[in-house]
Amino acid sequence: MNMEHPLERVEQVERVEPVLRCDGLVRRFGQRTAVDDVSFSIGAGETYGLLGPNGAGKTTTISLITGILRADAGTVSLNGVPIGASAHPMKRALGFVPQDIALFDDLTAIDNLRFFGRLQGMGRGELDLRIGAVLELVGLADRAHDRIDTFSGGMQRRATIAVGLLHEPTLLILDEPTAGVDPQSRNQILESIEVLSAQGMAVLYTTHYMEEAERLCDRVGIIDNGRLIAEGTQRQLVTQIGEHDRIVLRGSGDIEVFATAARLLGGVVRVTVGDGEVEVQVDDAASSVATLVATANDTAMTVTGVEVREPNLEAVFLHLTGKALRDRGA
Repeated sequence: MNMEHPLERVEQVERVEPVLRCDGLVRRFGQRTAVDDVSFSIGAGETYGLLGPNGAGKTTTISLITGILRADAGTVSLNGVPIGASAHPMKRALGFVPQDIALFDDLTAIDNLRFFGRLQGMGRGELDLRIGAVLELVGLADRAHDRIDTFSGGMQRRATIAVGLLHEPTLLILDEPTAGVDPQSRNQILESIEVLSAQGMAVLYTTHYMEEAERLCDRVGIIDNGRLIAEGTQRQLVTQIGEHDRIVLRGSGDIEVFATAARLLGGVVRVTVGDGEVEVQVDDAASSVATLVATANDTAMTVTGVEVREPNLEAVFLHLTGKALRDRGA
């Protein structure tokens, strides 16, 4: 007879560890604390955006994760295994794409990839298969035998990403991968990241382009003055700072009567009447638009246009840090 207790069975269920877990990271430079008790995690198939103005601690945090710097306190775990600044075997599961191009100009794309693949200890057969796959992913398969010094800046950045992907890491760290690249390369990079995420790769992404974070990131952490001051999905962050969706109805007729009726509807936070328009702040625009339009029709307001304005990450970032994300001089 099986006498196993139900609680014991629950404890035996395998817990899914995040791919990356940072717990209480601290790094000081003299009297200055560059990273101050930073904790976050990234799961498989998740793209996590680490956003902050210059000097906020993003690059130092990445350096602690990759082992370039040693933390004064805190731990970094990869696939459930704590790693340090030494050449830990688990670092094979990490791919890092720095801001700077790290390629040999006088070598072809293939020769660069072969060189870095051998540094990773990859065998020739495995390496040949991976080189073709990563060049295809970043859109450079047709330039495989061309020298890097014939590539545009954006193509060089894509080749650098290919190097970071060679050894099939479970975590890919991308530090501002689209800074200064051409629109075609930028779109190719973003599409590649979306593919990798869909395939289950965990991605840590930093950028100064808010639209990229909104497009790619499942969750965002906002860091300022070395501290992680907010974290969550875009909707969660918007809720944290008390922002609401705004629906603007333009038209003619008895606008004031409509505004009075709108204030009585569920989910409506505030109603403001302007010149030929009414702005309605609501908890959720998607579930409120149809009701507001119907209410306008019932109150003899003729609606000629409807605009939905959802709070974005830029508004959240500005509210929390007092700076715009692209304020490079911050």
